[in-house]
Amino acid sequence: QVHVVESGGGSVQAGGSLRLSCAASGFTFSTYCMGWFRQAPGKEREGVAHIYTAGGGAHYADSVKGRFTVSQDNAKNQLYLEMNSLKPEDTAMYYCAALFSTYCRDASCCARRPTYNIWGQGTQVTVSS
Repeated sequence: QVHVVESGGGSVQAGGSLRLSCAASGFTFSTYCMGWFRQAPGKEREGVAHIYTAGGGAHYADSVKGRFTVSQDNAKNQLYLEMNSLKPEDTAMYYCAALFSTYCRDASCCARRPTYNIWGQGTQVTVSS
């Protein structure tokens, strides 16, 4: 069965850091778009960071550029999101998602894909001021 499971969320004060993890099972990191998304109450879901598992850099939303770093460990089938200098507006449920893709060749393409079909349950991040 194909699924992803997020972990690592929590509550921190503004300026703090958190590291989210996404464990994938049922598929291997070969040619997948992987992304971190977030959704705050009353707001639309937002793509935060994307990678293409076969290579091609990383893509970040402007709101997190310079503060968040996405990385992967292909041997462990894990995706990570290192979040630094957290702000109250980063408070949201964070989701890991995956999409098998032979169409994309880099993270920018993955960020433009309209539909991801493998989603985790999410992990809550709360940043207090």
